[in-house]
Amino acid sequence: AAPAGFVHVAAFPVATSVMVRDDFPLPLLGMVHIANRIEQFAPVFLGEKFDVQAWAQDLRGHRRGALVDVVAEVRVGGDVRWRGISTYLAKGISVPYADQSGVRNGEGERNTDLPPQAGLWRLPATLGREYGAVSGDRNPIHLSALSAKALGFPRAIAHGMYTAARALAVIGPARGDAFIWTVDFAKPVLLPGTVAFGVERGAAGDAEVSKGGATAFDAEAEWRYAGWNPKKGDLHFTGSVRRRG
Repeated sequence: AAPAGFVHVAAFPVATSVMVRDDFPLPLLGMVHIANRIEQFAPVFLGEKFDVQAWAQDLRGHRRGALVDVVAEVRVGGDVRWRGISTYLAKGISVPYADQSGVRNGEGERNTDLPPQAGLWRLPATLGREYGAVSGDRNPIHLSALSAKALGFPRAIAHGMYTAARALAVIGPARGDAFIWTVDFAKPVLLPGTVAFGVERGAAGDAEVSKGGATAFDAEAEWRYAGWNPKKGDLHFTGSVRRRG
């Protein structure tokens, strides 16, 4: 079975083809990925042929610019196996008539309600270029200090989906074949850098709501995770994984 993060990478070129269209509402250069929600309904297996469809939706305001969701669906034989919703922020962009109250990330905040620390990730300066080569996401904010500074960052920053996929890998196969995986990105991880990572079970949050009503989740099948700066305490990301079924 292909890891859910690998499926994201496989679908990313199709999502990118949407973002480079002339009618895409925001400029691609310098756009920051601030949140992601992935629903895996069943695994995609190596060797299977699959189709990817992607589109943009829900353009809205943010205190620092504008947000948009880019949705990608992966289908095998007509059945949706995987769906990812990536939320992007374009800083300094004004969106007419948008709801300016929708703030989904806590950039720069500190969080005292963190899961127990499980380890330290030491991330090299080359990580952005290495993940960019694998994923195709070569946004200049990830590639070098020089290109990142031109877009307002002091150094290159790690890809959000690298940190999210690494967190999912820590939880491992206990999540099952069908699950909901979320992540919200706060303060970017500067490269090189060190991230304190924590995870705990049974604290992912309230039950999901589906068309048929509430969907029950066993607390033993939920995980909450976070990453933060081990010296300053600044929050980098938070997320959850919920096993279905």
